[in-house]
Amino acid sequence: MGEAKPQLPRRSGLDGLAATVTREGSKGLPPVHLWNPPFCGDIDMRIAADGTWFYDKTPIGRAPLVKLFASVLKREGDKYFLVTPVEKVGIVVDDAPFTAVELQVQDGTGGRILKFRTNTDEWVEAGPGHALRFELDADNGGLAPYLHVRSDLWAKVTRALFYDLVELGEEREIGGVSMFGIASGGEFYAMAEAGTLRELS
Repeated sequence: MGEAKPQLPRRSGLDGLAATVTREGSKGLPPVHLWNPPFCGDIDMRIAADGTWFYDKTPIGRAPLVKLFASVLKREGDKYFLVTPVEKVGIVVDDAPFTAVELQVQDGTGGRILKFRTNTDEWVEAGPGHALRFELDADNGGLAPYLHVRSDLWAKVTRALFYDLVELGEEREIGGVSMFGIASGGEFYAMAEAGTLRELS
């Protein structure tokens, strides 16, 4: 038989984990990409597809606590972890770890800039380093938009904001094909071929 996976002590609970994160944290987003602590097992924490965080199958109702945990979220391959310099625990993410819930449209010197607010109150400008991507949504047969937040972490853009993006969209020819998409920060993000978008939206 193989060795049993180490588990985070149950007595620590949610507040104990929060205390550990706070103790190891600093102002601003911590440099989790530089941390490679030992794996300490999985905990019963899940981020639902709508962005709600659960601990022990109960929604975490304290927004500051969610923001704290989100600041030490790390993705490795298809798995997600909360990390500090001294420990790493696994959690479950149903879709994307964040949701984009608000959109601001600004005109910059280089053209339009789309700024998104995530459910953890981070503002992200779509553009170089923060791409938009569009995938087929298996649940409703439409398009599901995602915004790159940081490292390998993405936010799913809400359906309401997706319709706003469609309203702001335009057609451009890419490789001889007319594509419908959205421009931001000097970049153009194709959603779909112009002729098929109506079927997907």
